Amino acid sequence: MKNLIPENYAVRFIFFLLSFVALYYFLKGLAFAINDNYILTILTYMAINTILALGLNLITGITGQLNLGHAAFMSIGAYTGALLTMKMNMPFGISILAAGIMAALIGVLIGYPILRLTGDYFAITTLGFAEIVRVLFNGMEFTNGAIGISGIPRHTNFSIAWSIAVLVIILMVWLNNSRNGRSYMAIRDNEIAAESMGINTSLFKIQSFAVGSFMGGVGGALLAHQISFIKPDMFGFMKSIELLMMVVMGGLGSIPGTILGASLLTMAPEALRVFADYKYLIYGSLLVVMMIFRPNGILGGVNLRQLLDFSVKKKNIERKNLSN
Repeated sequence: MKNLIPENYAVRFIFFLLSFVALYYFLKGLAFAINDNYILTILTYMAINTILALGLNLITGITGQLNLGHAAFMSIGAYTGALLTMKMNMPFGISILAAGIMAALIGVLIGYPILRLTGDYFAITTLGFAEIVRVLFNGMEFTNGAIGISGIPRHTNFSIAWSIAVLVIILMVWLNNSRNGRSYMAIRDNEIAAESMGINTSLFKIQSFAVGSFMGGVGGALLAHQISFIKPDMFGFMKSIELLMMVVMGGLGSIPGTILGASLLTMAPEALRVFADYKYLIYGSLLVVMMIFRPNGILGGVNLRQLLDFSVKKKNIERKNLSN
């Protein structure tokens, strides 16, 4: 696979750009083949939730910082993207990027003081920050207060959402296997030991928080341009808990698990629409069952690479036995 990627950086950029364009048109063709607005809408929400959950997984699952306010960065991205598109007539792509950058900047500003805290103190502080953001959006005139913003151009679709989701998945896999990713995991496992080994824990925690916040901002902007309406109450405490459940159910620190958790909890409300009033009761019961029978999540602690290697070796052994 490495031989397929060019070494020259300019050629490599063109290669990835062409790959992204090819992926976009493939997904566009797939959307045309599905030709069902309801299914395409669910799949689009699935892509958006995957982006949001992967950002939270980086902070909570990989770096080990329990974040109960991820919806705050989602709301910052949603309002930034919507206002740039509507008030300043910015192109959709630039609005999405600006929304992610704004969320990341706020993440760095708030992360610098609060990342000195650990455990429950950090979690409570992020929860408080999320409530402050919600109340601020509730009282600001340019955000239209509690009424919210309506009439947002509906630019997000299946092909765009999944193209960005695939890019985010590739970024997360690369980051997880990089030196930075190993530093994040070292901080999660034992922060004191990581610091004694020369890892700048404060820098890496802020970096992780910024990248995760960026994903939250991008996901929020995509959602705003999908549903064409946002208001502060959409980004309350329960939204953060819902995103956290996607990560925990799939498996803390597991990228495939997070994708699976986001997919399952996106489809679940549609499958259980009859029990919509008891949604959070069902979610809570599922979490209790998971903690009893599968405390690491569905794919938590599962090394997919080893499983694939094992299956390949097993098939090779079977072929040799058959040939003999």
